[in-house]
Amino acid sequence: MDSWLLPLGIFLIAFLYSSVGHAGASGYIAVMALCSIPAQEIRPVTLGLNIVVAILGAWNFIRAGHFSFKLLWPLAVTSIPLAFLGGYLKVPNHLLHLLLGLVLWGSALRFLFRPKEGAVFHDPKRSSLLMTGGVLGLLAGLTGTGGGIFLTPWMLWKKWAPTKTVAAVSVIFILVNSISGLGGYVLSTGSLPKVGWLLVIVAIAGGWVGSRWGSRHYSPLWIQRLLAVVLLIAGSKLIFIP
Repeated sequence: MDSWLLPLGIFLIAFLYSSVGHAGASGYIAVMALCSIPAQEIRPVTLGLNIVVAILGAWNFIRAGHFSFKLLWPLAVTSIPLAFLGGYLKVPNHLLHLLLGLVLWGSALRFLFRPKEGAVFHDPKRSSLLMTGGVLGLLAGLTGTGGGIFLTPWMLWKKWAPTKTVAAVSVIFILVNSISGLGGYVLSTGSLPKVGWLLVIVAIAGGWVGSRWGSRHYSPLWIQRLLAVVLLIAGSKLIFIP
């Protein structure tokens, strides 16, 4: 596959995902899977790119006035240590392929069947937030996703907050879990992910433009449908092609 497709794909994913309050983890996984990057390298590289893009997303969504600390802190309290544990654990290749593939399929369903925003919202119980944070934090560390791809549809389905508040909480949730998960990975392996500077630069560019646009507007539906098809293909490649 042509070398220019990887940075181009990273840029587009950073733009599209950051526009809806995500850092792009499942998209990066899809792009790297389609470019035949080894699964063991995908997780740490994805976490590294997540951190860069999530910082930009957090800045733009907070500045736009959508953030809720009340929702975030119970989620983060339990997710951060479990994301560290997930990043520390060494997952066998075949299981990692399956996990990553299922994450991509789940992400595709998220874009195909997006929960509708209700008119009435209710404050979740603190115990529900703590439990949600713990489960999603472990998944975040194991898969290198940051957990936002699971948190966003769950919060919308439970009607815990409006869409843009959910996006703001999710992007910071992704940031703290990606830092924690990468820390666990580094402690376990003794090495940092080798992320090319070109990928970092294009992720920053895409994340900055996407988060600024998304914090003020909504993403076009047809783009999300197209992205879902890419995720389904990449997920199938990881699961069915060794």
